[in-house]
This record gives sequence, structure tokens and C-alpha cells, in this order.
Amino acid sequence: MSNNQDNLENKLSDAKATAGGMLSKDKHISAGNQTTAVEVAKTGSIKDLILWLLAAVVLIGATLVNQYLPGYWQPANDVWVRIGIIVALIVFALVCLALTHQGRAFKILLKDAAVELRRVTWPGKDETFQYTWQVLVVIAIVGFFIWLLDNFFNWFVGIFIG
Repeated sequence: MSNNQDNLENKLSDAKATAGGMLSKDKHISAGNQTTAVEVAKTGSIKDLILWLLAAVVLIGATLVNQYLPGYWQPANDVWVRIGIIVALIVFALVCLALTHQGRAFKILLKDAAVELRRVTWPGKDETFQYTWQVLVVIAIVGFFIWLLDNFFNWFVGIFIG
């Protein structure tokens, strides 16, 4: 039993090392000494609040540019100028959000997702073909069943109306 226990502990420690310390209870990932996305997202500051409010105001302003700006600024009568201003405001809002702690956490999450996507075992051509046909057959069966129900209810309602 002790030999199995040691083997299990070795496998667990190997899994922790492979996962980059994500399973460990300490607050830092072993590679790069970065905090996890959840820990980063839970932290906040007054700077975050200001950036979130600024981003919200800018996004609201971007929705109003098309309607109100041409009345106050002559070059905004051109549709491409308005599109450029709207795109610039959206990019500015995204930059503001990226500078928050939650934005940093989102970037960490995207990096972790990219790592996980590399670990995915994608189905081969034969499996994909087989699963596609299975899905199409099930869709046809369910579609036929719904068609039958629709016809039945049309007939049933037709009895009471007609």
C-alpha cells in the first residue's frame, strides 16, 4: 500500500509541475511567478474604478456619435469620419479595460486557454465524418417528430376553429 501511495504522490507532483503550479495551493504559478487570473480579478483599486467608469462613458458616447455629433461638428457629416470616431472610441474603451486588474486577469485567462487548446486531442477525419452523419440523422428524426406534432396540432386546432 505504501508503494502505491508513493507512486500516487509522485504522479500528483508530476501533474502539478506539468500544470505549471495551477493545482498548488500557493498564490504563485511556478513559471514566471505570476498570480492566477482569479486572484488578479479579485483585486481592485480606485484606478480600476476610474478606468471602468471612463470606459463606460466612452462606450455610451460611441453609441451617440452617429446621432448627435454631425449637428455639432461639420466634418462628422461624412459617414467614414463617424465610423472612424466610433472605432477609435471603442478601441480606447478596450484599452482602458485592459489596464484594469480584470483586464490583466482576462489576458492571463486567454493565455491559459491557448495552452489548453494545444492539449486538446482533436478528432480525426473518420471520427468527424461519423459524428457529422450521426448528428444529421438525429436532426432529421427530431425534425420529422416536430413536423408530425405541428401537423397534429394544426389538425386539432382546425377542429375547434373550423
